[in-house]
Amino acid sequence: MNKKILFLFAILPIFLMAQNTIKGTFTPADQFKFAFLYQVTADTSIFVDNADIAADGSFIFNLKKTQAPGTYRIVYAQPQDEYNFDFLYNNEDIELTFDLEKGLEFVTSEENKLWISYNNSMSMIGQSLNAFYSSGGKKEKDFKNIIDILKTTQSEFEKASEGKLVLNFITASQPYIPENLIDAKTFTENAKTSYFKHINFGNPVLQNSNFLIEATLNYVFNFSDSNDQLTSYKNNIDTVVKAIGNNPKIKKVMLEILWNQFALEEVEPVANHITDTHLLALAKAENDTQLIEDLTYFKNASVGNIGQDFEIVIYDEEGEATVKNLYQLDESNNYLIVFWSTTCSHCLEEIPELRKYVKTLDNKQLKVIAIALDEDRYRWKDMTYDYPEFYHVFGIGKWDNEIGNNYNVKSTPSYFVLDSDKKIIKKPYDFKAFEAYFKTLTQPKKEE
Repeated sequence: MNKKILFLFAILPIFLMAQNTIKGTFTPADQFKFAFLYQVTADTSIFVDNADIAADGSFIFNLKKTQAPGTYRIVYAQPQDEYNFDFLYNNEDIELTFDLEKGLEFVTSEENKLWISYNNSMSMIGQSLNAFYSSGGKKEKDFKNIIDILKTTQSEFEKASEGKLVLNFITASQPYIPENLIDAKTFTENAKTSYFKHINFGNPVLQNSNFLIEATLNYVFNFSDSNDQLTSYKNNIDTVVKAIGNNPKIKKVMLEILWNQFALEEVEPVANHITDTHLLALAKAENDTQLIEDLTYFKNASVGNIGQDFEIVIYDEEGEATVKNLYQLDESNNYLIVFWSTTCSHCLEEIPELRKYVKTLDNKQLKVIAIALDEDRYRWKDMTYDYPEFYHVFGIGKWDNEIGNNYNVKSTPSYFVLDSDKKIIKKPYDFKAFEAYFKTLTQPKKEE
């Protein structure tokens, strides 16, 4: 009798620590070497486990019963932000397949199968609506049939997902459902107005996923007016901020993502609108010095702003040095600030081309200020003798240089065209782009 009791106590801890598994197969197997599992949170991803990929492409993660439900991410290559996929985990065994061509499929997982089925169903209904309006959109009976299917589908999926994690996503995804036949323009306007009606930015399940990010990006970019896109983007961003409400953390996360999106595409008026109207104040409230610097440097270097001032040592023909600031220069109608480096191969190709082009111009047309973001002062000095037409500045510290930072330089060569008032009027991608742009400035205007 005693032995049986001891046996029960011996197996009890094993039972309590029983695991769920996330397993799957990658195809083609030889393209995958590893898999990392992360738990997604509102502002980061938490590492959970890693797994080797077997020769047949299979892998397995063993999760404890105490592993929190939520959105999880599998990273399968570098860079991590490109090669990954998300899924829902809610204390169930999951089996999946991932094919580089076919994408992600779930063999077992009620949560994820429901979510995929819901999105596929809604996509088909959306296609029916588009077909209806494309064909004229006049038959009320046809319209009512589509809307009835839409209502039924939403209701049935909400019932099927009761008690499940996916319910949070299905209810938040409920689309606009009109009561009566309306034209396509009114439908779009109403869909935009009601877009955030069912999305709760305070829902922690939605926060700890990509849902709010994707919903926000979808709203900002898909509901834009092509006739005045910049104004439309700004207004949409303001609407998102209003929809988020009094939640500074989530607001900051969403605005940072939007700012990065527009900054990366160099849509400067919109990126700076986000900074001035919303994000800079949030960054200051959290004393986020890195973000404050990023926002400030980007705005300082935007087209339309006065370029940041800096000192230039100018040598005359006798070798006498004079120190001037950028703002003191008054010898040209335009100035080109080019950031380069003695170890940058593209720079060493483009700077000679720049000199060759500058020699075809009148002195009053353009003055080049070459700023070397570098560490080897002697090599830089030797190379400057090949470009006597330029003003030269040594930007010690390379990527940690004040002038480079103030002009938000992320790579070399970087070009900034300034007018006589030192206002930035263009930021060409490379020398060829600069040459093409500058020719438009120097061409005489046609008489009307």
